Amino acid sequence: MNTLPTASPPPVIRNPVLPGFHPDPSLVYVDGWYYLATSTFEWYPGVPVHRSADLVHWELLGHILDHPGLLDLRGVPDSGGVWAPSLSWHDGLFWLAYSVVRTTDGPYKDIDNFLITAPDVLGPWSEPVYLNSSGIDPSLFHDEDGRTWLLNTRWDHRPDRPSFDGILLQEYDTEKQSLIGESVNILRHKDELIEGPNLYRLDGWYVLLLAEGGTGWNHGIRAARSRNLTGPYSLDPAGALLTTRDAPEEPFQKAGHGELVRTPEGEWFLAHLASRPLHTPQGPRCVLGRETCIQRVTWTEEGWPRLAHGTVAPLAEIPAPVGVGAPREGVSPSRTPVRDDFDSAALGPEWSTLRTPAGPEWLSLSERPGWLRLRGRRSTFSLFEQSLVARPLRSVFCEAATVLDFRPSRFSQLAGLICWYDTGTHYYLRVTRSEGGLVVGVVLADEGDYRELRDSELSVDDWPLVYLRAVFDGAVLQFSASADGCDWREVGPSLDSTTLSDDYGSRLRFTGAHVGLCAQDLDGGRFPADFGWFRLLDY
Repeated sequence: MNTLPTASPPPVIRNPVLPGFHPDPSLVYVDGWYYLATSTFEWYPGVPVHRSADLVHWELLGHILDHPGLLDLRGVPDSGGVWAPSLSWHDGLFWLAYSVVRTTDGPYKDIDNFLITAPDVLGPWSEPVYLNSSGIDPSLFHDEDGRTWLLNTRWDHRPDRPSFDGILLQEYDTEKQSLIGESVNILRHKDELIEGPNLYRLDGWYVLLLAEGGTGWNHGIRAARSRNLTGPYSLDPAGALLTTRDAPEEPFQKAGHGELVRTPEGEWFLAHLASRPLHTPQGPRCVLGRETCIQRVTWTEEGWPRLAHGTVAPLAEIPAPVGVGAPREGVSPSRTPVRDDFDSAALGPEWSTLRTPAGPEWLSLSERPGWLRLRGRRSTFSLFEQSLVARPLRSVFCEAATVLDFRPSRFSQLAGLICWYDTGTHYYLRVTRSEGGLVVGVVLADEGDYRELRDSELSVDDWPLVYLRAVFDGAVLQFSASADGCDWREVGPSLDSTTLSDDYGSRLRFTGAHVGLCAQDLDGGRFPADFGWFRLLDY
């Protein structure tokens, strides 16, 4: 019996397109490809770039700020570092403007804004050009007359003034490689703080896209426009283009901070950040941090942008651009490999380190082939030189595991599996030497409060290798250890995974949870720890 072929469902974009820690997306289309850059804060290398031919299938190409000449993060505070990079294309070059934030506590930010350029998104990139230090979120606007302009948020430290003091505009001279003329504050918003400016030219209008209301639960995106580059700019009278501030039931929260892109067929899309909270008795908490999503955009007859589906809340699925089919050859969905056997010459781009690059003085994949060797350095509280490699969580239902060969001779030598938010808040399943011999146990930091759960430590003196595992089950984290990778024994109590969220505690938090491997030698001897593999499996 002949049957008619089943029609394939229309292709869709499924959000988040980049799950886990991928905030502040900047999206540009160049020669058949969409390129998307995101913030990295204190993580190194800086500014990952993903590529897609269709906005549906994404692959991680690498990082832009990938050597010390482009980025020095030693000593930056937790959730400081690289904020809100903005990627653009002009005159045959990629342009990247980005902030390095070196102070986050108190009234000051101590911000440096830089610009680099390259003919290819993977470089080589030019040496950084210093722009200014007046505020965060720099972006470039390349006008139709060939002139280039810098926009950034004006920061005001004075206690009797709003900290977010509008949007500055100043011309950038490409020949002199410096800002020229005086900056102009083109828009202040008396009701909400505004940041993340991006400027577009459309049908005789200068359209200014803004992040509004701060990057928390009140976050949103709103448009403003003017017939003149320097203003005055009028805010969209309809209010936010995108927000969930009045819709706590929506699965995507904190939606905001985005950029527009136009496809070759004339369709418009918006890349933006959003978070998927776990709902706990203490309130919603976003363990995965801020993720990248994409929405369709249309324009009203009056010239204002609107989400194509008719509301201001983001959707989990939207129709893909016209003409989307199978992914282009060589492009695979942007999912972190489940397992790394450490048999490559270098760490893959899915790995990050804290504040400093992965140098041979502390990390090696060749000294013991097939193993990752970490030489212990400073403590988990250090803002300078940690021996730690990690990946962001992509799901709150997942399992991370590794096998460790480590025979420390003293208590000041430690290594193991770490579930990380920042230096002040993390859970660490570590192997060390105690008075009774080699042990595996849990240590933790909670907003700077350090504890060792010694009552639950296991003796591993007679284990040739130590297998370590962390299982995330929503709001619950459970560590376990094994001598053979089969028979697992729980180590420590069930832990609250939501402390590893953007919403826990009193400090600035922007980075989401990570899981990874680390080693410490607090005596300065750089004692080695060898890891045979690492597995991160989403359920």
